[in-house]
Amino acid sequence: MNAKDPHRYDDMLELPHFVSSRHHPMSMEERAAQFSPFAALTGYDAAIKETARRTEEEHILSEDEQQELNEALQYLLSRIQEHPAAVITWFIPDERKSGGAYAAETVHLRKVDTVEKILYTTEGHRIPLSGILSIQIPENM
Repeated sequence: MNAKDPHRYDDMLELPHFVSSRHHPMSMEERAAQFSPFAALTGYDAAIKETARRTEEEHILSEDEQQELNEALQYLLSRIQEHPAAVITWFIPDERKSGGAYAAETVHLRKVDTVEKILYTTEGHRIPLSGILSIQIPENM
């Protein structure tokens, strides 16, 4: 038989289809799963997403901004027993990479720890005073 003979396997065409006596036939889903893509590098997609995730740098306050912040904080401290409301914008450092993100939320001041320099709110936030960017006090106060 010649290797270039196009009819060299013709005798096999009429043979019966083999069925294993030891293994059950695969479903179409199982057969398809053999050829589905797989993650050769486990965690690679997560690493790419983490690298692409953007963070902000913390803004350094000017002297004027620091003065405004101190005045607003003093006003809130003078009314601490009333749990005054304020819109506070503060920096939250990122746990995995340099930088972080700013959060702005209307909160009610509960307590200020002057030793640890942390502002506590009735909503459960612990805001470091060094991370506060701005404090806006609502007009109705």
